[in-house]
Amino acid sequence: MTRHDAIVIGAGPNGLAAAITLAEAGRDVVLCEAADAPGGAVRTEELTLPGFRHDTFSSVYPAAAASPVFARWPLADFGLDWIQPPVAMAHPFPDGSAVALHRSLERTAASLDAQHPGDGAAWEAFAGPLLDVFPQLRRTLIGGWFPIVGPAGLLARHGIQGTLEFARVILASARAFSTELFGGERAQAWLAGSCLHGDVAADDAGSAITGTYLQLLGHAVGWPSPRGGAQALADALAGYFQHLGGTLRVNSRVARVVTAGRRTAGVELVGGERLRANVVVADVLPAGLMALAGDALGSEYRARLQRYRYGPATVKVDWALDGPIPWSADEPRTAGTVHVGGHLADLVDAQRTVRDDELPERPFLLLGQQSLADPTRAPEGKHTAWAYTRVPQSHRFDADGVDAFADRITAQVERFAPGFGDRVLARHVLGPKDLESRNDNLPGGDVGGGSYAIDQLVFRPVPSLSPYRTPVRGLYLGSAATFPGGAVHGACGHGAARLALAEGRLRRWL
Repeated sequence: MTRHDAIVIGAGPNGLAAAITLAEAGRDVVLCEAADAPGGAVRTEELTLPGFRHDTFSSVYPAAAASPVFARWPLADFGLDWIQPPVAMAHPFPDGSAVALHRSLERTAASLDAQHPGDGAAWEAFAGPLLDVFPQLRRTLIGGWFPIVGPAGLLARHGIQGTLEFARVILASARAFSTELFGGERAQAWLAGSCLHGDVAADDAGSAITGTYLQLLGHAVGWPSPRGGAQALADALAGYFQHLGGTLRVNSRVARVVTAGRRTAGVELVGGERLRANVVVADVLPAGLMALAGDALGSEYRARLQRYRYGPATVKVDWALDGPIPWSADEPRTAGTVHVGGHLADLVDAQRTVRDDELPERPFLLLGQQSLADPTRAPEGKHTAWAYTRVPQSHRFDADGVDAFADRITAQVERFAPGFGDRVLARHVLGPKDLESRNDNLPGGDVGGGSYAIDQLVFRPVPSLSPYRTPVRGLYLGSAATFPGGAVHGACGHGAARLALAEGRLRRWL
């Protein structure tokens, strides 16, 4: 049994952020990862054909580019190079037109006005003042706990009225807010499409904030991806951690957290090896935490964890292509991300179908084509693309069923890009079971780390003034199940590690 200052379970972005934070404070840290490489849902593999580099899970990282946590660290020195596509996001329509999200607020406004005069001015009037206070806004939405700190800064810079208006957006539904802001249906669909990155229905309270913040991030930092693939971000974080003297152990699955009464004593790996430490930070979801710590968590805390809800499942398709996707509209031809679904009513219908536990005939797709701006992703003249969509957790796919649904995804792209199917050289399909088997933090294929319904948006995983602390002294939760939730920004792991350090200093002082 070896002794360390701290052990971190899981080398996803939050686990890596926790490990770095502890190591920077001079702690002897071991980071245990069950997979054969760090990254969690930030991985790059040749899924289809040799030479075609696909991001297995996540791929586009506006939250990472905006992350106040990642900004502290010299990740560029460890190989991270952000690639910004010419167009951050495009939303095409069946008639061959599209609305685009650009880094430039003015160019975005022009794209909106081209579809409905006045919508561009409406977006500038809404987004401009918020971009002026972006540091405070960022701290509110992806800063650490306690959540009143960010709003206090926003209030000081944005004023009472402006802050109340923004608070109203947090509570609004995507449909209500988009139709209130824009007179044109296409601008409404453009905003609602980004809102559907979350799992909350467009008609439900709390669904507007996801898309609104994503569009603001597009102006503030873009929607970039790492050169060479998502793995470059994971490798940069892991490289910096090891540079600080931390120990990364892959193929090292933790079987349980070892406790002495209600205190953490370390972990036991699959196979029986034990590592001792008084601090353990776990980048796991509530079900994983209960499996690791068991009865030591106490019946009341476990009961509250069991109420934690997960979002819809996911089906993802990766393609190796003989050329770029032949979009009918101009804007998607240079966009890193494309929202494929059409008009607002089509988006709402597709999401309602999923909510009714059925598979949509024409699913709403989040599609990425990173090789357009990053030729290292594919052989010369070739391209990669991916798309994913949400499906009901209740649907039990077999292998043939997942493949048949992938045909619907291909057909949906073909609606907006005739001839797309002729450019497909190979494809790779991941269904809900495949996603979960590859990553424990994707239960049932939920890529969000838990639902973002309004009651679970802030107070996750349980209502608490300290979401990272557990009833076991020295055991901290630092996953997407804690504030501020999913996306790749490291704030959850960083917050858990900071709390561990603060409580350690307090115990020594006392």
